[in-house]
Amino acid sequence: PDCSRLILLSFPQCAGEENWVDSRTIYVGHREPPPGAEAYIPQRYPDNRIVSSKYTFWNFIPKNLFEQFRRVANFYFLIIFLVQLIIDTPTSPVTSGLPLFFVITVTAIKQGYEDWLRHKADNAMNQCPVHFIQHGKLVRKQSRKLRVGDIVMVKEDETFPCDLIFLSSNRGDGTCHVTTASLDGESSHKTHYAVQDTKGFHTEEDIGGLHATIESGASGSLETDFMPLGSENLLLRGATLKNTEKIFGVAIYTGMETKMALNYQSKSQKRSAVEKSMNAFLIVYLCILISKALINTVLKYVWQSEPFRDEPWYNQKTESERQRNLFLRAFTDFLAFMVLFNYIIPVSMYVTVEMQKFLGSYFITWDEDMFDEETGEGPLVNTSDLNEELGQVEYIFTDKTGTLTENNMEFKECCIEGHVYVPHVICNGQVLPESSGIDMIDSSPSVNGREREELFFRALCLCHTVQVKDNDSVDGPRKSPDGGTSCVYISSSPDEVALVEGVQRLGFTYLRLKDSYMELLNRENHVERYVHLALRWKRQVLCVLPQFIRARVERNAVEGLRTLCVAYKRLIQEEYEGICKLLQAAKVALQDREKKLAEAYEQIEKDLILLGATAVEDRLQEKAADTIEALQKAGIKVWVLTGDKMETAAATCYACKLFRRNTQLLELTTKRIEEQSLHDVLFELSKTVLRHSGSLTRDNFSGLSADMQDYGLIIDGAALSLIMKPREDGSSSNYRELFLEICRSCSAVLCCRMAPLQKAQIVKLIKFSKEHPITLAVGDGANDVSMILEAHVGIGVIGKEGRQAARNSDYAIPKFKHLKKMLLVHGHFYYIRISELVQYFFYKNVCFIFPQFLYQFFCGFSQQTLYDTAYLTLYNISFTSLPILLYSLMEQHIGIDVLKRDPTLYRDVAKNALLRWRVFIYWTLLGLFDALVFFFGAYFMFENTTVTSNGQIFGNWTFGTLVFTVMVFTVTLKLALDTHYWTWINHFVIWGSLLFYVVFSLLWGGVIWPFLNYQRMYYVFIQMLSSGPAWLAIVLLVTISLLPDVLKKVLCRQLWPTATERVQNGCAQPRDRDSEFTPLASLQSPGYQSTCPSAAWYSSRSQQVTLAAWKGKVSVEPPPALSGSRHHCSSSPSHSCPGSRVQLLV
Repeated sequence: PDCSRLILLSFPQCAGEENWVDSRTIYVGHREPPPGAEAYIPQRYPDNRIVSSKYTFWNFIPKNLFEQFRRVANFYFLIIFLVQLIIDTPTSPVTSGLPLFFVITVTAIKQGYEDWLRHKADNAMNQCPVHFIQHGKLVRKQSRKLRVGDIVMVKEDETFPCDLIFLSSNRGDGTCHVTTASLDGESSHKTHYAVQDTKGFHTEEDIGGLHATIESGASGSLETDFMPLGSENLLLRGATLKNTEKIFGVAIYTGMETKMALNYQSKSQKRSAVEKSMNAFLIVYLCILISKALINTVLKYVWQSEPFRDEPWYNQKTESERQRNLFLRAFTDFLAFMVLFNYIIPVSMYVTVEMQKFLGSYFITWDEDMFDEETGEGPLVNTSDLNEELGQVEYIFTDKTGTLTENNMEFKECCIEGHVYVPHVICNGQVLPESSGIDMIDSSPSVNGREREELFFRALCLCHTVQVKDNDSVDGPRKSPDGGTSCVYISSSPDEVALVEGVQRLGFTYLRLKDSYMELLNRENHVERYVHLALRWKRQVLCVLPQFIRARVERNAVEGLRTLCVAYKRLIQEEYEGICKLLQAAKVALQDREKKLAEAYEQIEKDLILLGATAVEDRLQEKAADTIEALQKAGIKVWVLTGDKMETAAATCYACKLFRRNTQLLELTTKRIEEQSLHDVLFELSKTVLRHSGSLTRDNFSGLSADMQDYGLIIDGAALSLIMKPREDGSSSNYRELFLEICRSCSAVLCCRMAPLQKAQIVKLIKFSKEHPITLAVGDGANDVSMILEAHVGIGVIGKEGRQAARNSDYAIPKFKHLKKMLLVHGHFYYIRISELVQYFFYKNVCFIFPQFLYQFFCGFSQQTLYDTAYLTLYNISFTSLPILLYSLMEQHIGIDVLKRDPTLYRDVAKNALLRWRVFIYWTLLGLFDALVFFFGAYFMFENTTVTSNGQIFGNWTFGTLVFTVMVFTVTLKLALDTHYWTWINHFVIWGSLLFYVVFSLLWGGVIWPFLNYQRMYYVFIQMLSSGPAWLAIVLLVTISLLPDVLKKVLCRQLWPTATERVQNGCAQPRDRDSEFTPLASLQSPGYQSTCPSAAWYSSRSQQVTLAAWKGKVSVEPPPALSGSRHHCSSSPSHSCPGSRVQLLV
């Protein structure tokens, strides 16, 4: 068979590659070029290997070291280590080299393990078997050996090994069905179409004899032997063949050139506010370090300026040392002091933070409250670097469909010429589940109306992309119709499934698509057959609606239903043939094909006759309203960004309590801008929201007072484009700032008719505003990925619109309701823990190094160390690291149940409250005070005093060991005082660390170690403990050091308590309270209940459902209309049932 030349006109490219054109010529089956072709130059294409790993066996060490030493802290300690090796420094290079080696090794092991997992996944993918067609026979090879031009056979439930041009299938109509769950999570079936001239090749022999050429990026005039191709002929790597026995395709893009590989976009590195604070504090301590070194260097030369102070009689300098350059000597001394004091920079803090984030992230994945039994999904943590950012969120941007709503469509009603049809009978407000048929609001239609009614039902039954599966073994969302047939409807659009099922309950059943004919079963149980015209795209048509249908559509839209109008047009045979020719000419056009198709459809879609309208309900997610209400109480502003129309989106916002009854809605829409200029609308809105005292503050709008006047803003995508568009003078900042000022004054914002990139624009606009708030974006579809990547924290909902959002997010949750616990509990705990970790590390290092600074004043600035080398090395690694790590993993200053009941506690830690400069300065001053107590307490207590039984006094190393012992006990007990949640693990680690220090010191100074050249600490620690005054000094100095912090906590808690401290004072926290470590079984047991006395105040509010009688039938009362006026509803006596309240308005 000779199919001449096939031209691939379009290939969907990844983001950022829109202007890239890949021109290639592919000979199907690697056949020789056809006679008369131009000179054949073989093109080289990559093989089919996928490489997602970062390292290889050979480049892992150099590449990983290069990346790690790009971090300022690691590079700094490397320089210090090299300085210790080069010049004569007071401390051993081991003291800096060992901690640095530990940090580098732990990080390298973690990154190496993660890359090994990527290598493992790549090998599994590259070695999977693939069936090739060679010389008309089926050959099995590994996927990595696949080349461009190979003909591949793929069987049902197999994934496509590369990007293929679909040549043929076992189906007579040349179609196949695929799912892209492994690409974007879409489990719905999508239909693809074989090349028209090759769809008849069904055997290996036919395909093996195919002579054809594919050219991509081709342009030029139309030739008769060219067959244009499009995306409907393209099968992407990673998609799975479904409901089709087998297909044949030719490889056109392989390996790293496939669509899937090109979409491996590197995400921008997100940094948390805590990490930025750490870097700022690090710079301050670096300045302190340099200042200390400079002061000691200057004072050393001032000290040595007097005669003979620089060369005592027992160590006189040589002539060459006297002639040495003064500047060089001063610089060397400066570096030596830098080395001596470098421990003030906590290198071990970075590895501790990494471990805390990595291990702490498991508390989210282990949380059984966030596990969804319906889907069998639990929360996922894709990155642990942003755990603490969950406790700092100020703005939440959420999608609507599938996130706030279930994306589970149900056909509610249809309206035809003034008659309303409901698939179920409603009696006294109750739906009768056993009943089926038609419930008509008005009288039955006339004969002419009956004909239009059936035409309407036939339109719904035929105009869709629904597929029929004859058995239940099908993947993805599916529903079984209510009729007697056992077929299952499948579609890429849940709306279409709902409409087909709804019209089935109204008497018309869609049966199948067979041999280009669509079959349906009418009310008389007669099968009707219609020619299938595969037009395959969606358009929106504007039409004028009759008054009744318009009112019904608006009513349904206000109630949050998705509406669709149905119209038709009668064509005579000549018109039909002309339309077919027009469409065919547009389809085969090589240039401006989309434009010509649009013109053709514009010509067709004229003079349409309206038949009626439908309403489909997308139900609200479980506890979505409670979640949003809690988030608003926590001081978080919630914005809804959706592509839906304004009325539907606003109704959803009312239902989920984003807008409340007293919310005054402000509209910034295209319709209003057409009536007034953008400038006038913005200034009018600005005057409205700022009319009251200033604007609404966080505390105002988050309090959710029923009597408080607040504002809600509605903006559409076109209006946003005008705001973001640069003005004629080249600036757009004025409009943006005015828009931001209006948004800040509104309690909630709804952005409708938003494109995916506009969602990201909104997030970016708020993200980089002058307050620089922490933003969070949550969505469930591929159209939400852009805003998820743009926000500080991105959360994907594992929903029915696919997993693309979950895979590109930082965290993934099964349902929107789980966002409440993730932020108010986990985020709160993460921030509390890591902020204490950071401040504690700087505090204990000030305590550690400041006595060393003071000691230089008593040793002639000779760079003599106060502590032994072993103590210098192990202080941050062993003696004080484990207690703070366990604290940062397990601390709960308030019980989980209290945090969930009182969302306002979230505001206590907002805006990085625990890592502000005021708190940082307090911790630093506390460290300086403790260091002064350690040093001068020991100094004055033993000055000119005999402290041993034999009359000897303490020496240099005994004095340093005493200071070090007091310090270790003080900083450890300080952490114990800060601990609120005690477990046996805390007790074991805190008291075990102190015991380890004592045992180590006894062994280090009590045993002669053969591998040491000298042992200056021999018997020092034992000698110190044998002295009664030393024991007294340890107890007294530890008490004095801890006293100021204890007094400060007591006074502040009594005089200026925070909301958290008031809860701690008023609500005792027993050991068996709800915690991260409480088994789920105990929470469900009847005997388990909260012991907090304020629990009754936080009881859940009952949900109010309002029904209204309309024309003798019961329907849901719509929320307040979309206007600036405030609406009030009066209540009549209500009939109540447990947990809910129903009011009837007549």
